[in-house]
Amino acid sequence: MSTAPVLDKPAAAPAARRKVSLPVLLLIVSGLLCLVSAVRLITDADGLTSVSQMSTALQLAVPIGLAGLGGLWAERAGVVNIGLEGMLILGTWFGAWAGYQWGPWVGVIAALVGGALGGLVHALATVTFNVNHIVSGVAINILALGATRYLSVLMYDGMDGATSRQSPAVPSLGEFTVPGLADALADLNKQGYFLISDIAGLLGGVMTGVSWLTLIAVALIPLSWWILWRTAFGLRLRSCGENPVAAESLGVNVIKYKYLAVIISGALAGLGGAFLSMVSSNYYLEGQTGGRGYIGLAAMIFGNWMPGGLALGASLFGYSDTLKVRGGTENTHALLLLIAILALLAVAWLIWKKKYVGGAVTLAVSVLLFFWYASTDSVPSQVATAMPYVLTLLVLALSAQRLRMPKADGQPYRKGQGK
Repeated sequence: MSTAPVLDKPAAAPAARRKVSLPVLLLIVSGLLCLVSAVRLITDADGLTSVSQMSTALQLAVPIGLAGLGGLWAERAGVVNIGLEGMLILGTWFGAWAGYQWGPWVGVIAALVGGALGGLVHALATVTFNVNHIVSGVAINILALGATRYLSVLMYDGMDGATSRQSPAVPSLGEFTVPGLADALADLNKQGYFLISDIAGLLGGVMTGVSWLTLIAVALIPLSWWILWRTAFGLRLRSCGENPVAAESLGVNVIKYKYLAVIISGALAGLGGAFLSMVSSNYYLEGQTGGRGYIGLAAMIFGNWMPGGLALGASLFGYSDTLKVRGGTENTHALLLLIAILALLAVAWLIWKKKYVGGAVTLAVSVLLFFWYASTDSVPSQVATAMPYVLTLLVLALSAQRLRMPKADGQPYRKGQGK
C-alpha cells in the first residue's frame, strides 16, 4: 500500500468570459433595428428613426462621447476622473470666450487648453499628492463652476449681447451635408418602409448638417483605440492602470504616463465643452453641460472601458436625450412598448440562464410597461426629460456584472513603492 501523500486536486480556474464576436454583434444590432422598425410601424411614431431625430441624436452624443473618451484615457492609466463635468465646464467657457475674441478654431484650441488645465490640477492632486480620486474630482467640478461664474461676471457683465451668465454669440465652425445622397436617404426615410426606411434615417442623420468638430470627435474613437492598443506608448500607459509596480520594474515612468493620461483626459473633455458652446449652441451659458460629464462617465463604464463600447453607450444616451427635443411625448410613449418587449426577451434569457428571481422581477417590470403603454395615449413631458438620467441608472445596473475595470484603477501609487 502506497504511503505517498494524497495531493489535493488543483482548483479549477474560473471560466474566461466569452467575448462577443463581430458577426454575433452585427446580428444583435440587426435584430434591434428590426424590432425598432416594427415598433415604429405599430405605433405610427415615425419620429423614432427620422433623419432629423438621428441627426440630433448624433449632435447630443458627441459631448457625452468626448467626456467618456476622456474618462477612458485617465482610467486606463489608473486615475478615476470624476472631474469630467468640471473639465467640460472649463471647455465651454474658454471655447466661447476665445472663439468670440479670435475665431472659432482658436476657441477649439482654447477649450482643449482649458480642459487640460483641469486635468493637470486633477493629476497634481491624485498622482503627486495622492489625494482620493473621487474627492479631487468633485473638488474640480465645484472649482470649475465657481471659476467660470467669476470669469463670466468679470468678462461679460455689461458687454453687448452678453450677461453675467452668458457669452456673446460665437462664430460658427461650419457644417456640411453630403450632396445628393442626403436628400435621397431623407426621401427614402419618409416612405415608411419596414427596416429600409429606418436604416435610411440612420445613415441620413450622419450625413445631414454635420459639424467639422463632429468629424473630429468621431475620428478620435478609432484613433484612441489604435494608440492605446496598438502602440508601445499605449501599452505602457495601460500597464500603469493594471499593475504600476510591475510597469515601474520594467522601466516605465509611471508618474509621467499618469500625468499625460489625465491631461489628455481633460483636453478631450474640454473639446466636448467646445462642442456644447460652439456647435450645439453658439454661446456659453452657465449650466449648459447639464451633467453630461457624469453621463459620459456612465457611457465609458457601459462600454467596459473600451472605445467601441463607449461609442455605443454615448449613442444610446444621445438618442434618449433627443426625446425631450423632438416629439418627446409621442416617441417616449412608443419607446414604452419597445422597452417592454426588450424586457420580455430579457425574461427568456434569464430563465434560460436559470436566474429565476431576476426573471420574475423583469417579468413584473415588463407587464407594468405593457399596461402603461396600453392604458395611455401619451406620457408626461417630464418622462422624456428624465429619460437620459433614468437610462443611465438602468444601464449601469444591468451591465455591472460584466464589467472589468483596470485592476489598479483609483489606487494610490508612489514612485518606488514596489522596492
